[in-house]
Amino acid sequence: METNTPSNANRLFYGSCFALITTAFSFAIAAGILDQLKTELELTASQTGLITSMWFLGFPISMVIGGLIYHKVGGKVIMQFAFFAHAVGILMLIFSGSYMGLLVANLLIGLGNGCTEAACNPMIADAYQGNRMSKMLNRFHMWFPGGIAIGSLLSGFMTDINITGQNQVWLLLIPTFIYAYLFFGQEWPKAKVQEAATLGGNFKAMFTPLFIFIGACMALTAISEFGPNQWVGLILAKSGAQPYLILALTAGLMAIARYFGGDMVAKFDQTGVLLGSAILATIGIYLFSTQTGAMAYVAAIIFALGIAYFWPNMLGLVATKVPKSGALGMSVIGAIGMFSTSIFQPIIGGWIDADRATASAQGLTGDEFELVSGQATLGTMVIFPGILIILFTILYFWMKNHKTDDIVAATA
Repeated sequence: METNTPSNANRLFYGSCFALITTAFSFAIAAGILDQLKTELELTASQTGLITSMWFLGFPISMVIGGLIYHKVGGKVIMQFAFFAHAVGILMLIFSGSYMGLLVANLLIGLGNGCTEAACNPMIADAYQGNRMSKMLNRFHMWFPGGIAIGSLLSGFMTDINITGQNQVWLLLIPTFIYAYLFFGQEWPKAKVQEAATLGGNFKAMFTPLFIFIGACMALTAISEFGPNQWVGLILAKSGAQPYLILALTAGLMAIARYFGGDMVAKFDQTGVLLGSAILATIGIYLFSTQTGAMAYVAAIIFALGIAYFWPNMLGLVATKVPKSGALGMSVIGAIGMFSTSIFQPIIGGWIDADRATASAQGLTGDEFELVSGQATLGTMVIFPGILIILFTILYFWMKNHKTDDIVAATA
């Protein structure tokens, strides 16, 4: 362990992992029970998308606020609010049987999830040094897909034995109480870069072309990951593949890939990894939109390897190339991703409704109707990673022609 690493860094890291597992469980179980809720409450796809969007809307709100106050109140206080929001939101999700109640519950859970990102990302960046920081960020974020894999399998099993969607939500309380215990009474590390602890330094670093460009890329990487992930189960339910197995396979491969994320970054740099990821994500979503049966699992493998490195390496890009943006910069980049997803979820729901209307007008019925309309929507989603291929190609060659020290100096 590095000499500058706090003695309680590993305990804080493990607490962060369980907090992210709470986030992952909320995502996986929400996706797993989406079809149940849609049927039970007689909701349209657009209404279902709005419920989902509350999860993503709460996320950026608390991330930005958490980033603004991180160096004033500390990560510990932010995580205390995360626990409150998680606990209350989970209980509301369990006991509320109304459309409005589900909206509020998902908003609270989203607030708790955003606090987790706002507190834990800068803590890891401050606690670990050099390449170990990139490795630990990737390993922290491996627990989002890892938790989704576990949560989706559990949700699928409980659905098979007729456990209702709202009763499945009780699972979320387990990692919630574990992370509360691990964080209890712990001190958090100080900022490594002095300017990163001041709002003036943060804002100065954020108003640079590089940071703004990264923000635009983040909006597209987030929807490339979360858009298909949240809807692929509903869309491929009639394709001959098991939706929860596709979600579990995607998430499991992402977790494995992120475990080795530090080695990938060391070999190809963050920009090279991101460019390769965009290419694979484009191929994966295209295959989702055209293939059925066993090929849907092949699509899931390619898609998973494509999106695995998006989120942690976008944050790592900010931490290494725009370090003086500090906790606020990392929170704002994450918030951009979640806010983008919140905006696009109802839009994607609208695409599904429109494609269903088109399929109906063509006289399609039954499983063929569901599959054709759903895959048409996935075909539209290919545009997101497709644009990223262009943007990351530009970023790759721009970074290749500029030394890291020059980039950091330019953002000072």
